[in-house]
Amino acid sequence: MAEDDGKVKRVDENGAATSPQVLQRVNARRVLEYAWRTGAFTASDAMAATGLTRSTVIGVCDELLRQGWLDELGDARAVGAYTKGRPARRYALRDRAAVVIAVDAGHDRISATVADLRGTPIGRSSTVIAAVRPDRPERLADAGRRRALVRAAIDEALADARVDPSTVLAMTVAVPAPVDRDGASPAENPFWRLANPGYAELVREDAALVTIENDANLAAVAERSAPEGGGRDVDSFIALMSGEGMGAGLMIDGRLVRGRRGAAGELRFLDHVQGVGSPDGLALLARRWAVEAIEAGAGDGPLARLDPATLDQAAVADAAASGDPTAVGIIDRLSERLARICLVLGDLLDVDRVVVGGAVAESLPEVVERAGRILEESDDPTAPELRRSALGDDSVTIGAIEHALAAVRSRALDLTPSARPAA
Repeated sequence: MAEDDGKVKRVDENGAATSPQVLQRVNARRVLEYAWRTGAFTASDAMAATGLTRSTVIGVCDELLRQGWLDELGDARAVGAYTKGRPARRYALRDRAAVVIAVDAGHDRISATVADLRGTPIGRSSTVIAAVRPDRPERLADAGRRRALVRAAIDEALADARVDPSTVLAMTVAVPAPVDRDGASPAENPFWRLANPGYAELVREDAALVTIENDANLAAVAERSAPEGGGRDVDSFIALMSGEGMGAGLMIDGRLVRGRRGAAGELRFLDHVQGVGSPDGLALLARRWAVEAIEAGAGDGPLARLDPATLDQAAVADAAASGDPTAVGIIDRLSERLARICLVLGDLLDVDRVVVGGAVAESLPEVVERAGRILEESDDPTAPELRRSALGDDSVTIGAIEHALAAVRSRALDLTPSARPAA
């Protein structure tokens, strides 16, 4: 084990000699990572967790105190945890030393959340906008308006959190489009360009670490990391987001799969799947099929009394719950479609589970439940387990916060909390 304390040979994990400066960074990273995982701790706690000597831990903690990453708390005797000898010094991560921002620039809502270094939200802003809906192009908010709304959401969330913009270390912006490593979306799809109208350029000066990422990918990060996430106990799963469109975050063998252009989970191959035919979202299809049924004369039940111009998928679900046979038929069609999609994904990717989030998880829960039963009864050995996400509307934001924090943790020693970080 490499350690720079004058007692242990200075070598790296491969046994090669290395410099004191490198060893100091390695030791500081280990202590800081431990501080991120725990609450208040003493040098003895950090020694047990990291394997470092007392002198090294104390030296590292003093340096992290100087840099602003740690706070020194009242000693152990002051809190009744020490009764004999010299009282132990106690440390803790300085939660408010800096902040991160998660932006969810979705189809019909733009929100920003400011979180501290523990991931606790301390400021929010949210605005409902005209949705990016392929079936209603006249309702689209233009690119300039979306950029302005994102900027306003960030400013309002910072004001709500009562923090200075200079304390922002990282920002992750979620968009309903594939995103490449430069933060841009492929140009061939006009809806992708509208969903991501140059956000990377818009916010690049707001933080040292800025990432634009696909919303389904961030939902997968959330399902993997959140305590109630649906992907914590399996190695391979898909976070399937379905609303106006359908996209997937692919967590395979514990790693997020993005692809060359960030489009690995776009599911455009569904155009060629019999019984599916497109990656249209289940919320969109619920509305479309309901309007078609009403216009064709859907009896005199609750569905027929809905206004085709304003109905939404939740109203279709309510009509089905009341026993309307046409609405029940729509729910059945959606369930069969979702089950077929999951069977195809199971065959392709050999995943343990599909976790359904997005508008469908909230407004059409019966579709997910029925599709799950179809999978259970299929006897297909590759059929994945199907679950409805427990994270609700916050899944993308949760994933974006975790993504931003991971970026900070990976480069913490190159950043300075509570001061404008250098890019």
